[in-house]
Amino acid sequence: MNVLLVYAHPEPRSLNGAIRDFAVERLKAAGHTVQVSDLYGMRWKATLDAADNLGHRAGERFDPSLDSRQAFENGTQSEDIAAEQRKLLWADAVILQFPLWWFSMPAILKGWVERVYAYGFAYGVGEHSDARWGDRYGEGTLAGKRAMLVVTAGGWESHYSPRGINGPIDDILFPIQHGILHYPGFDVLPPYVVYRTGRVDAARFAIIQDELGQRLDRIDTTAPIPFRRQNGGDYAIPQLTLRDDLAPGETGFGVHVAGVHEARPPAASAIGSDAVMTP
Repeated sequence: MNVLLVYAHPEPRSLNGAIRDFAVERLKAAGHTVQVSDLYGMRWKATLDAADNLGHRAGERFDPSLDSRQAFENGTQSEDIAAEQRKLLWADAVILQFPLWWFSMPAILKGWVERVYAYGFAYGVGEHSDARWGDRYGEGTLAGKRAMLVVTAGGWESHYSPRGINGPIDDILFPIQHGILHYPGFDVLPPYVVYRTGRVDAARFAIIQDELGQRLDRIDTTAPIPFRRQNGGDYAIPQLTLRDDLAPGETGFGVHVAGVHEARPPAASAIGSDAVMTP
């Protein structure tokens, strides 16, 4: 497989740097071809602005979506954006690796998404009608590709458990896994999360290598999270609300995962356990 690892940590000598190096070596040893987008090393520009469209005229009003669409359609995107899009099209699988900072990804990685996910590339794709609402949530430009998060968190795993103070990790990661990855079509694999990063010694790092290594060895066969497909019949269109007979009486992120609520009583708690503010 062709694997793209998008890496977002400013210190190469960090735990994240060691995990990145291990992941690249393990994937290559298994016969995969790997590219790494080291966003800090690349000095990636995180802000989406008028400069991203080389065809934007000075003094004109900047519209993020319309400028993005014009640049993508006319071939006037800045080269750094176009290069990352080519990597995404090349890849069979994409790994986003980052520390959980303030319950989300670092700003530089969010900026990578905002700029690379251009209108016409990752959104604004497909037919919009009474029968379909675009090619998204399981369909789209990146459909058929796999994606996975590798996340480090400073807190204890229990802090991100279903009843933990920080909230379930699956809920914290839902906007990334469902909104950023599943939206443009990716099949999203369960994340690999390293907790309590400040207490990782050599013995624990060996365990991380073993666990993550097994996950990477199965990157092409692991069953993805069964997110519901927007145009698969589970949602009313154009309202885009879940059918009343699916997970009746339930709300929250978990209802968008097929089988999670149907398989247990309505009073059961939502799925999850998520992420952290971490070094």
